[in-house]
Amino acid sequence: MQLQEGMTALVTGGVSGLGEATAIQLLERGLNVVAVDLNDERGAAMAQKYPGRLRYVKADVADEAQMTKAVEAAEAWGNFRALVHCAGIGGPVRLIEKDGSAGSLEKYIHIVRVNLIGSFNVLRLTAVAMAKNQPIEGERGACVLTASVAGYEGQIGQIPYASSKAGVIGMTIVAARDLASKLIRVCTIAPGLFETPLLMRLPENVRQSLGASVPNPSRLGRPSEYAMTALHILENPMLNGETIRLDGAIRMQPR
Repeated sequence: MQLQEGMTALVTGGVSGLGEATAIQLLERGLNVVAVDLNDERGAAMAQKYPGRLRYVKADVADEAQMTKAVEAAEAWGNFRALVHCAGIGGPVRLIEKDGSAGSLEKYIHIVRVNLIGSFNVLRLTAVAMAKNQPIEGERGACVLTASVAGYEGQIGQIPYASSKAGVIGMTIVAARDLASKLIRVCTIAPGLFETPLLMRLPENVRQSLGASVPNPSRLGRPSEYAMTALHILENPMLNGETIRLDGAIRMQPR
């Protein structure tokens, strides 16, 4: 699917980190972008920086009504054919915490709700909108989800995050098969260690140590490199139903 001027993309988590980098690259290619996030300050700043090209919509990705409004905003702009879903959260939970108590069920449910249920919610609403498009070169749209290498090798304390991201990986091939008759492709990116807002809050020496654990290139990934991959997936018609590890060949250790 050739990305071209006048096309509309929806990017969740679109005003920071991986989503912001993706939104910027899509804007540079001439697309209009609906950026979904919960950060009003950054959302307003991006909308001001790209007037008439980017619209910020505040929405919880797991909320049906809020995401319906975001998708409707993309439809209203016209030619809505691209989704990059980056929104997600993490947080430590152990089965048995250090004080001997059981891990928090509430926290587990919250993380799974945002990461896994949110992915399903965004994808289903987007698919219904894209299915209305007239095919162009055999495609009505393409969708990119975001998992994590933790979905394969989650570390101790990552059980809610790892299991939610494993769910996104499992969702990918089924979604691609489900939407094949609608001429909509679905792929997922599983990033390794990237320069996200969460990691950038860590001390410099910790970030350097994390980067050094990546075999090659021996550094943290850059959001622009995630965005490059997302745009390639959107444009390459043979990429479908696949989860692509974007991790510099890292394999996470237990801790």
